Amino acid sequence: MNSTPLVLAQFGCGYWGPNLLRNFSAVSGCEVRYVVDSSPERRAFVEANFPRTQAVDSIDIALNDPEVAAVGIATPAASHFGLAKKVLEAGKHVLVEKPLATKTSEVDELAQSAVEKRLIVMAGHTPVYNEAVRHVKELIDGRELGDIRYIYSQRLNLGRIRADIDALWNFGPHDLSIIQYWLGGLEPVSVSRQGMDFIQDGIDDVVFLNLEYPSKVIANVHVSWLDPQKVRKIVVVGSRRMVVYDDLAESKIAIYDKGIDRKAILGENMDFDNPRPLQFNYRSRGIVLPQIQFKEPLRVEVEHFRDCIRGNKQPLTDISHARSVISILERARPFRDNGDDGS
Repeated sequence: MNSTPLVLAQFGCGYWGPNLLRNFSAVSGCEVRYVVDSSPERRAFVEANFPRTQAVDSIDIALNDPEVAAVGIATPAASHFGLAKKVLEAGKHVLVEKPLATKTSEVDELAQSAVEKRLIVMAGHTPVYNEAVRHVKELIDGRELGDIRYIYSQRLNLGRIRADIDALWNFGPHDLSIIQYWLGGLEPVSVSRQGMDFIQDGIDDVVFLNLEYPSKVIANVHVSWLDPQKVRKIVVVGSRRMVVYDDLAESKIAIYDKGIDRKAILGENMDFDNPRPLQFNYRSRGIVLPQIQFKEPLRVEVEHFRDCIRGNKQPLTDISHARSVISILERARPFRDNGDDGS
């Protein structure tokens, strides 16, 4: 076991940043030396709650410290690429909260830099580090569900409305990262979206995203911050079984042994003048609620980041995984930077 601490810095401590900082600070073998934030209030928050961490207002302080090996970025989406590039140029590993960048060309540029400098780039797609999500992945890979027919997700709430990104770029990376993880990074053959801006011009508050994959697999992602209910649910329909993953339910996963099969009929449709009607078997054999050992996904994520750096391993949510998510978002609608700080 390496006893030398992994010295880190974090850029941004606004809305999500405190969660990242709390976990980085609690993980064994990690030392958060700096938090960089332009806001005096946020720096005061860091100083009051994390006294071992220096709160500073310039990224250069962290980038010029040769003992800082890695940086976590939790700033507005539009800044992610530029900051990540500077971190890599300084010779440091980087974990970037979603989305990793706002264009696939930016992701490719980061990938090239990471390869040249032999550095780790990891996307903060936290849901992929949820044990329930991983359990569904095992079911899919083990063919427990049969052939995947379709997937649909709902990530809904009343607020928090953003001014820098629309609902799809805000919520979409979560469910798209899960779907791409489950489908092994399969690229959709078609992407289409329908959305509407009700509160702010040009910023969709609700979006329905439709994806078609090879082998007759389709998916729908529904996101909204104007919904009366808070919903975090994904349904996977397979030819053998079906799964409901509900992140807000006590039992995160429900496996339904249900389905419809076409009956094989002897001599089927051989009489062209009197074709026989199709017949079906309806299966309904109950529901299984597997016990999932919960651990905070963000804690698992930062531990994985630490281990990948120490072991020189590619992260589960590496740059290729992030690219597949950004590619879908970009195909649906390119990122629009509205200049809000997002904190």
